[in-house]
Amino acid sequence: MENVLARIRQRSTFLLCLILILGFGSIVCRLFYLQLIQGEELSDRAVDQQLSDTSVSAKRGSIYDRNGNTLASSASVWKVILAPAYFENDKQRRYVSKELAEILGLREDDVYELASNSNSYYQTVKRRIESDERDKILAFVDKLSDQYERLTNVIVLEEDFKRYYPYNDFAAAVIGFTGSDGQGLSGLEYEYDSYLTGTPGRIITENNGWGTTMPFEYRQKEDAHDGNSLVLTIDETVQHFLEKYLKQGIIDYKVVEGAVAVCVNVKTGEVLGMAVENSFDLNDPYEIADESAAKEVEKLTGKEKEERTNELLSKQWRNKAISDTYYPGSVFKVITASAVLEENAGSLSSTYNCTGSYIPYEGEQPIGCHNTAGHGTQTFAEALCNSCNPAFMQMGQSLGMQKYWEYFQSFGFNSQTGIDLPGEGTGLFFAEPWGPVDLAIGSFGQGVSVTPIEMVTAVSAVANGGDLVKPYLVKQILDDKGNVVKTYEPTVKRQVISKDTADKMAQIMEKNATEGTAKNGYVAGYRIAGKTGTSEKIGNSRKNAKDYIASYCGFAPADDPQIALLVYFDTPTGEAYYGSQVAAPVFAGIMGEICPYLGIETQYTEEELEYVDTVAGNYLSMTLEEAGQKAMQDGFEPFVCGEGSTVVAQVPQAGSKIPRGGRVVLFTTQNSTSETTTVPDMVGMSVEQVNETAAEFSINVSFSGSVEQEGILSYAQSIDPNQRVSPGTVVTVYFGNNDIDDTVM
Repeated sequence: MENVLARIRQRSTFLLCLILILGFGSIVCRLFYLQLIQGEELSDRAVDQQLSDTSVSAKRGSIYDRNGNTLASSASVWKVILAPAYFENDKQRRYVSKELAEILGLREDDVYELASNSNSYYQTVKRRIESDERDKILAFVDKLSDQYERLTNVIVLEEDFKRYYPYNDFAAAVIGFTGSDGQGLSGLEYEYDSYLTGTPGRIITENNGWGTTMPFEYRQKEDAHDGNSLVLTIDETVQHFLEKYLKQGIIDYKVVEGAVAVCVNVKTGEVLGMAVENSFDLNDPYEIADESAAKEVEKLTGKEKEERTNELLSKQWRNKAISDTYYPGSVFKVITASAVLEENAGSLSSTYNCTGSYIPYEGEQPIGCHNTAGHGTQTFAEALCNSCNPAFMQMGQSLGMQKYWEYFQSFGFNSQTGIDLPGEGTGLFFAEPWGPVDLAIGSFGQGVSVTPIEMVTAVSAVANGGDLVKPYLVKQILDDKGNVVKTYEPTVKRQVISKDTADKMAQIMEKNATEGTAKNGYVAGYRIAGKTGTSEKIGNSRKNAKDYIASYCGFAPADDPQIALLVYFDTPTGEAYYGSQVAAPVFAGIMGEICPYLGIETQYTEEELEYVDTVAGNYLSMTLEEAGQKAMQDGFEPFVCGEGSTVVAQVPQAGSKIPRGGRVVLFTTQNSTSETTTVPDMVGMSVEQVNETAAEFSINVSFSGSVEQEGILSYAQSIDPNQRVSPGTVVTVYFGNNDIDDTVM
């Protein structure tokens, strides 16, 4: 019996020891696992449970033009924070929720749901409220503090930032816009987002053992660091000129697919202006800017409406100046001619015969010239001034397809320019195997496609002596204290033609702007060099219609080029659609304002001096005799309206430009200021006829174009005929050829 008991005790002891060993062993192993293997993870989880981490927005850097004018900035707004843990009862929650919802324009039930989170001291009610809402919130907080001492800190305002664009749609495609969280979504806002964004701060809040957020006094704040600012190459005034003339051109020529104008410094590649119209409001980028398209969308529903809206928004945000390719048309003849001269495949003494068409290869159909009667025998320069397709097909043959392809690449048409904007496209060349017809039509700018920025960059290389310069938009990056942290310098990619070739081309292009197909883009006194282009769009979307791109590209002054300008209208649907009719006058208008603004010196011919505008003086409050004498001293003819003895109004106003010898109307009574005259139809007239007609109707005329050329006629005027205007009103009359056909097909 004792032996049995002893064995039982022995087994019990063994079993107990085994249980103890296994039990404590498991605990030790578990502790080992928790401490050494999962220790770091559990520690992080514990911290996460004890702390709440909230991001604090950094102020986004500003965007300035080259002269320091603000184009984009971030202004202070506020975030409304609610601390529901301070509420003592549901009555207080209901009261605060109702008042906040009314002030902030929110649903009361939504605010009440936030207020019901009784374990929290940090609930975001609304972000980015403006000053008027902030003032109402502060007034309510004061009122609430007087009523309930415990609710003093139930509402807190934290500083936040909102992006503002002071000029709305100004340079919209270039500047771009930001999203709801302040991130850049397009344009320079996207391209330089990492510089502009800054470093967000943090608010760290502790939680107690019950998981409730601790009051505000237990928070730790790490300040945000503001973002850097951009100084652009863009000049606000130049940009304004581009946009003003493009918008008017779209109206005048019934352009349906928008327009582009790009102005660059030919020596540095700095983009002084880049306008893309139709544009959109940067402060409200998700609103469809095209009114007719917006009305169309309103009629749709469901998925169809969503898809159409997205399509229209993508279109209006698209920067046509860098993303869209097009057939450049006759503007590309500048490139072909430069290559031919550089390769000695032709010279200024070379001649080319045009019979009205040309067969590029035996067995092919003839390709016509816009002059169906033919230009006959013409020199190299005359061929470009005539924009003769047969002559350029002959030039292309003398150059050869391989060399043509090499210059296409060398001028940068097969690769991105590298401009500092997102979404840049590239030109497209013919698919191999190349044929003689490809070379023929490519020589005059059809069949190959380029982007507008590629085209103006290539022409800038001709203007600056042969260097292909990279275009760019940002000059400097500044820190939040205004210190320069980065500067961007001009970049020459390569020399594409010699200075000798470039100089010859500048001379030919200047002749083209004064005597050839580009004369409608001429600006008196500024030695314009230019070339028009009219290319047919393949695969047009409008039934029973031919769609065209009308363009003009040139530079000034021809003897020492400073700036180049490309103007491009996509699908003008009015009676006029040639580059000479549509783009050239707009080019002239823009250049006529940019050149004097940039201080480019005038070089008038003797004939041009007769038509040079001068500035009207201020004759207000003078006696009639004093005003008349002063006006004549200024070179004007005074014309009196009214029976008074003192000048109470004048037309044109002081500072307005009118031609020398023009008429200044002096009004001597208030009643006389209501007098009007009719604007006559002055289209199709010579300079002498326009002057006579203007005098007859008591208006002034400002002349634009090559007015000194014999036989030149007016083709447009700035104010439509039969409009009633004040006597002395200045009407700009454009001189040139209204029937120049430089279409390539």
